Amino acid sequence: MPEPLPARRPAAVVIGASVTGLLTAAALTEFADVTVVERDLLPEGPEPRRGVPQARHAHLVWSGGVRAFDELLPGLVAEIVARGARLAHIMGDMVSRAPNEIWFRRFTSTHHRNLVCTRDLLDAAIRARVLADDRITLRQDTTAEALLGDATRVTGVRVRSGSGSGSGSGSGSEELDLLADLVVDASGRGSHAPRWLTGLGLPEVTEREVNAGVAYATRLYRAPGTAAERDFPLVNVQANPANTPGRGGIIVPVEGDRWIVTLSGTRGGEPTADADAFADFALSLGDPVIGELIKCAEPLGEVATTRSTANRRRYYEKLPRWPDGFAVLGDAVAGYNPVYGHGITVAAQSALALRKVLRATDLTAPGTARRIQRATARPVAAAWDLAVGQDAFYPGATDSPPTAVERFLARFVDRAVATGARNPRALGALLDVMSLEKPALRLFSPDMLIPMLFGPKRPHLDAPPLTDEERAAAG
Repeated sequence: MPEPLPARRPAAVVIGASVTGLLTAAALTEFADVTVVERDLLPEGPEPRRGVPQARHAHLVWSGGVRAFDELLPGLVAEIVARGARLAHIMGDMVSRAPNEIWFRRFTSTHHRNLVCTRDLLDAAIRARVLADDRITLRQDTTAEALLGDATRVTGVRVRSGSGSGSGSGSGSEELDLLADLVVDASGRGSHAPRWLTGLGLPEVTEREVNAGVAYATRLYRAPGTAAERDFPLVNVQANPANTPGRGGIIVPVEGDRWIVTLSGTRGGEPTADADAFADFALSLGDPVIGELIKCAEPLGEVATTRSTANRRRYYEKLPRWPDGFAVLGDAVAGYNPVYGHGITVAAQSALALRKVLRATDLTAPGTARRIQRATARPVAAAWDLAVGQDAFYPGATDSPPTAVERFLARFVDRAVATGARNPRALGALLDVMSLEKPALRLFSPDMLIPMLFGPKRPHLDAPPLTDEERAAAG
């Protein structure tokens, strides 16, 4: 008797070799052969690329994302650390002032550790690990043009590949159809999914924007003095929505004995690209500690700026109809004010959520794509509520003022921060939520409520908790 033919593995197409796209591709290899479609030409190593406009600014991966990294790709975090990244203890390795202008004590009893490095290093390490999988095919210099299929099922994606496709069609370009059992749009804030879906006959997706008008300016410095010889803490002064314009900044020590210094300001108080004004702006923050630490540091290059900081969310999970064979993940669903550092963590957790759905439901089964869209909305919503809970209070941030519930929650979070700043038990609960490890209900647990209501209550710090040794190391 002839041997039976091997069963065909399903095919998946991921649009975008972003962090979201690569982690999604890694999650999908358990169930399908994956083609990643990427508009840009990707660098070989830790170098910047056009498709990551935020790459020059400070980045970190919260502990909820660190865990997701290693669940998706065991050993990935250790590989990134081996290449120069750092797992920084929060708050032990951090000097941080909250938006309500309270300094956190540097408690070391919590388990939370954030992954800290340049975005170039992070992207390069993920690319190298994911694209080494022979179940993944990369199509670079290829732009997704349209979805194939209809309002009930997406069957693939039409792409344009070849010369010039990354910046508009060129004479050497070629158009072709990639058929797939599942197409995942991970193309970022510029996603065309809303237009594609209405083109298939589906209703328009509801969108919401909360834009605090934040501008960012970043400059790279050589770590001053002997700061590079020790694990110098991250230094973070967050803006206060109650005192507009809100101004803040952060120092992130990264690989190569360098500091990334990112400054921010809302409408009327924005930093500029003027290199001569950079340190003065840092000194003008609610606390001058960042300006004091960089005033003797050597700058490495010019100032990079951006205004692409609005919180913008598309509620795909609420559409009354959803086609089989299609899902949208990452910044294509929701982009956040980068000051909260949640984008990469949400990307990793969304890829995990997709994998969990596919382990319970066949990739090609009716309704699977809708289950993926709803499951990945949960980490999106957690990060969204944290970001909007702050940014909605800036003048002009949104057409609709904060609701009574949002105002209550904002006041409660202020109390939670004030409690966590001086109580390690409460800090653990606060960081569980901030790191996206646990839902916001964790803030109403006994670990938070007992210290909040009954103490004991240490006095708040009246200055940043830098040690004398750390100040001396920074010169």
